Amino acid sequence: MTIKRQRLVGFDPGLRKTGWGIIDVEGSRLSHVANGIIRTDNNLSLADRLVQLYDGLGQVIVDWQPHSAAVEETFVNKNPNSTLKLGQARGISLLVPAMAGIPVSEYSPNHIKKSVVGSGHAGKEQVTAMLGILLPGVKIKGEDAGDALAVAICHAHSGGAQGRLTDAIARSGVTSGAQIIMKGTGQ
Repeated sequence: MTIKRQRLVGFDPGLRKTGWGIIDVEGSRLSHVANGIIRTDNNLSLADRLVQLYDGLGQVIVDWQPHSAAVEETFVNKNPNSTLKLGQARGISLLVPAMAGIPVSEYSPNHIKKSVVGSGHAGKEQVTAMLGILLPGVKIKGEDAGDALAVAICHAHSGGAQGRLTDAIARSGVTSGAQIIMKGTGQ
């Protein structure tokens, strides 16, 4: 059996800045492909900023052709208005890959840290240090891009190749539910 390379994208959503990180996974080997940050213009309306985010993430998908995507879940902030805006940016981060037919997973910040560092309460410095170990030679283009790479690594460790299973099920024509075949019933 040959192990196929899977390309995964991680997103760290935010309205001002959304980080993205692309890795390739081949067996247990991870390799850095690209990372960056999509910035929106604070002077524009919320709707126009969401369009900028949509267009930027869409370009990442077109340019790098990932097989599956992962998005960091966010917690409620003290400011309800900020929480709402972050939720809208997060919605765009979920929508863009889904509209491209790419399976999307979500991971909590603690799950991401535990997957990358081994502790769910690791600090940013520890996560950054582990990125350098797991992706030798990586040049991270900002904190948000680093966080997105951590999301992609977490996705790889959590079964990011699940996209292949999802694709296979979709091609098989099975639409939902489980199929049970009982021995001896002739079915």
